[in-house]
Amino acid sequence: MWAINLRIFGVVLGTLALYTLIANKIPQMQSEVPRALALGANVTPEQLVSAGDQLFHGAGGCTACHGLGTRAPNLLTDEKGAGPIGARCAKREAGKDCKAYLYESLTKPGAFVVTGYEPIMPDMGRTLSPQQLWALVAFLESNGGTVDVQGSDIPAASAASSAGSPAAGAGGGGAKIANGSTDAMEIIHGAGCLGCHKVGTEGGAIGPDLTHVGGRLSAALIRESILTPDAKVARGFEKFKGIMPKTFGDQLTGAQLEALVQFLASHK
Repeated sequence: MWAINLRIFGVVLGTLALYTLIANKIPQMQSEVPRALALGANVTPEQLVSAGDQLFHGAGGCTACHGLGTRAPNLLTDEKGAGPIGARCAKREAGKDCKAYLYESLTKPGAFVVTGYEPIMPDMGRTLSPQQLWALVAFLESNGGTVDVQGSDIPAASAASSAGSPAAGAGGGGAKIANGSTDAMEIIHGAGCLGCHKVGTEGGAIGPDLTHVGGRLSAALIRESILTPDAKVARGFEKFKGIMPKTFGDQLTGAQLEALVQFLASHK
């Protein structure tokens, strides 16, 4: 009898060791993550515009949707005769000037959706720091308009905390989605997954329904979809390719990633 118990103990111990190894040794993807900005109160409009330009065309991922004029408004050139975004932003929403409208569009994108487009814009405040958000606002204003973003618009505390904030994008799991929790639903809420995906009764329908994703995809494919979302696009969602952030390999710890993968794989 003791021999059987010893074998069972060995199997359990081996299984725990395997999952511990997986959780801590999964290589983090070297995604392009928005770098923290060190812009003080004396920042110039030129510095803000330059930083926003780099974000828009790089790690911010904005060009995946904007600029084509198909699934999201064209921001840098003319949009249906209204000119680039800096020329039309103050006319978009009643009672909001250009600066207020652009900031709202980045942090509360569902508040005002341009006619003819779907509400697919994610809340950029989940992945970008206040400094990065205001740099984007300044850059967008510069395209056909007047840049009126100032250092006083950026919360003073953001400069001191940006290096350790989720938006700072410290690689290797340095970001703090869900404060580092390994509870899968906390990760799903903290990462903003429900803005596009449905899980049970919660979420949207922009991306594939994840309620029974484990019945369609293996754990390996689920992991790949999180780390490199454009590698394989679900049938019927081709037009949304490029929307899902490619930064979760850096923003999730290995333990969080594995907890999320196992949670989704178990939902068959």
